[in-house]
Amino acid sequence: IFKFLGAISVDLGKDRIKPYLPTILTPLYRELNSNYAEQDPTLKNLSQEIIELLKKLVGLEAFSLAFSSVQKQANQKRAMRKKQRALQTVANPDIAARRKLKRHKNKAETRKRKIESLRPVHKAKRHRSHALKDLAMVE
Repeated sequence: IFKFLGAISVDLGKDRIKPYLPTILTPLYRELNSNYAEQDPTLKNLSQEIIELLKKLVGLEAFSLAFSSVQKQANQKRAMRKKQRALQTVANPDIAARRKLKRHKNKAETRKRKIESLRPVHKAKRHRSHALKDLAMVE
């Protein structure tokens, strides 16, 4: 998709690409700004190359305006999601408590996995599954 965006921008030319610049820059900015673990470095490099191409194509001033608007929009979305999460914690404390318990459980599992990878001889204690007890019909 990034190659397609680059090809379209070159094909449209300097004047016709300007209205579509924020739309094109949004996924490129998201890829450059992402920090998840399984990130593909080739994708990041490709997005950087396309951004440089767009900068040369439309000029620094038009590019900067579009890029700053994309950046501002992304920050607003991030702030809105954070605010919604905080409001949901107040509005639905039971859902928030479940989410918190799940997060703590995942954190403990991650810690155990890390200990096992660092010291393969030492086995961290795993939580015993009560699968049969859960299946039993208790009245």
